[in-house]
Amino acid sequence: MKKVFFIILASLLLVYIIATLFYNRGYKPEPTVCKEVAIVISDSLEKHFLTDSDVVAYLKRVKQYPLQKKSTEINTQNIENALLKNEIIANAEVFQAISGKINIVISQKMPILRVFSGGGSYFVDVNGLTMPAVPGQAIYVPVASGNIEKSFATTELYKFALFLQSDEFWNAQIEQIYVRSAGDVELVPRIGGHRILMGSLDDYEGKLARLRLFYEQVIPKMGWGKYSVINLKYKNQIVCTKSKNTES
Repeated sequence: MKKVFFIILASLLLVYIIATLFYNRGYKPEPTVCKEVAIVISDSLEKHFLTDSDVVAYLKRVKQYPLQKKSTEINTQNIENALLKNEIIANAEVFQAISGKINIVISQKMPILRVFSGGGSYFVDVNGLTMPAVPGQAIYVPVASGNIEKSFATTELYKFALFLQSDEFWNAQIEQIYVRSAGDVELVPRIGGHRILMGSLDDYEGKLARLRLFYEQVIPKMGWGKYSVINLKYKNQIVCTKSKNTES
């Protein structure tokens, strides 16, 4: 008798499972509506290029702002792709909660060089990518001006700026870079009234190592005002031009 009871119970359970599967296969839940968009700019304490309202305005402009849209109309990958086309944004992650809330997490680019050239004014970031100048933002990085092609700014000049940033001494010392051509670069230091002729940026580490030795061994004896030009163009040499007011 017990065996018959268990067979009936198992059969009823099987019928219930099959019926549930058929019912759910035809069931389509109502799509949720996005009632909230949460924007987090993860590095906003160090960099102030973007605000939440900037992100909202940008997404509205490219027609990717998800607020009040149904979940079936929202593609988080499309939103991410749109954000990454913004030249100030380095990374973007977009994900949707079960409630319909859209979460957007953004990090900004980190500039290491400001460029002024015939092609306009822009920054080069830590990854060698360009980003536009941000009105009203004071960003203290070396300034490069002169005859600068964007291809040179994002390759050789970028690597040089990255080196300056990584070296505490030169990061504090070099204020401006002037480019006459890709093979003729001058530096303007923060201290001293002299110009530094680099020539090309080939072997810039070796050239600056010689210059630092010159600063440490010669300048203390001769003084910062002794020379108007320090020329590093020649291999393993430093050629100096005296300032006019020290010639005698």
